[in-house]
Amino acid sequence: MRVVLKLGTSVLSAGTDRLHRPRLVDLLRDMAAVREAGHEVVLVSSGAVLAGWEALRFPPRDRTLAEKQLLAAVGQGRLMHLYASIADLYGVAVAQVLLTADDFRDRTRYLNARTTLGGCLSRGVLPIINENDAVATGQLKVGDNDTLSAFVANLVEADLLVILTDAPGLYTADPRIRPDATLIPVVERVTPEVWALAGGAGSHRGTGGMHTKIQAAEIATRAGTPVVVAPGDAEHALARIVVGEALGTRFLAHGSRLEARKRWILAEIAAGRITLDEGAAQAVRERGGSLLPAGIRAVEGEFKRGQTVRLLGPDGAEIARGLTRYHAADLVRIAGHHSREIEGLLGFTYGSEAVHRDDLVRL
Repeated sequence: MRVVLKLGTSVLSAGTDRLHRPRLVDLLRDMAAVREAGHEVVLVSSGAVLAGWEALRFPPRDRTLAEKQLLAAVGQGRLMHLYASIADLYGVAVAQVLLTADDFRDRTRYLNARTTLGGCLSRGVLPIINENDAVATGQLKVGDNDTLSAFVANLVEADLLVILTDAPGLYTADPRIRPDATLIPVVERVTPEVWALAGGAGSHRGTGGMHTKIQAAEIATRAGTPVVVAPGDAEHALARIVVGEALGTRFLAHGSRLEARKRWILAEIAAGRITLDEGAAQAVRERGGSLLPAGIRAVEGEFKRGQTVRLLGPDGAEIARGLTRYHAADLVRIAGHHSREIEGLLGFTYGSEAVHRDDLVRL
């Protein structure tokens, strides 16, 4: 089994304002045991900003982007040093991989990242992934490590995504407010009702909360990877989850496992949106057909040929995601026209489809 494990800052700090070394030892011991049992582990770790804050002796925080980048730059090396030192006790070599949104948006960079991670796993190296917070801004940012872990799960074609956090899982209500709230052991599908249970951020140390974990679960389960959100302070949590023990909340995968090309389409951050008329939406949604220019109602964004776009129905709901065969400006010119008119309108043609069904993932 190939497992992506995401550790949040709240787990690594054990509720304190510094990296908790005993907790790191416990977590790496658990990862080593899972690897010994024959499983592959990819770690997505937060904690660089906290490590930087600790290294600089806890200066007052203004929580600006510039400060976060400074603390991440100071702390990332410190975090990796701790991981490498502790992992060495268990004979585990580690590798640092820092990613930005462009590594998922650009096909070449996506494949390069997948090759690197595959090489690590084939040689028994534990990849430790974080967003490159020291340089990532605006459109370069994935945003949070819960979402990053879902993208990584798609990238490496994981069999399971485990998100360890400071909460026991998803509850029927906020247990901090409602003492009668109960843990939800299984979520079959992420629905508006599930989103309503998300609540706010978990703690001041992290950037997520349950909302980002549900978002990660939605991304990963769409691509056929089940997700478990479980308490990071539970003893041997990862090992127990890998063998199938019911711990935390399990989000079930739905649909078939997507082949690698379509996994990339689903993982990539969309560069624009195309709104379809009712006939085109029905053809894509119900028959798995290609999107033809005649069915395009509106084009939003400044995307290039080959980038991923969201396909929206007339009601604005996303029904699919795919690789466009034309630049945004070209699609604006041919929208609503028959495919036979493309060459006359543009002076060239890349084919009769705006998005071919082989480059499309229905949601």
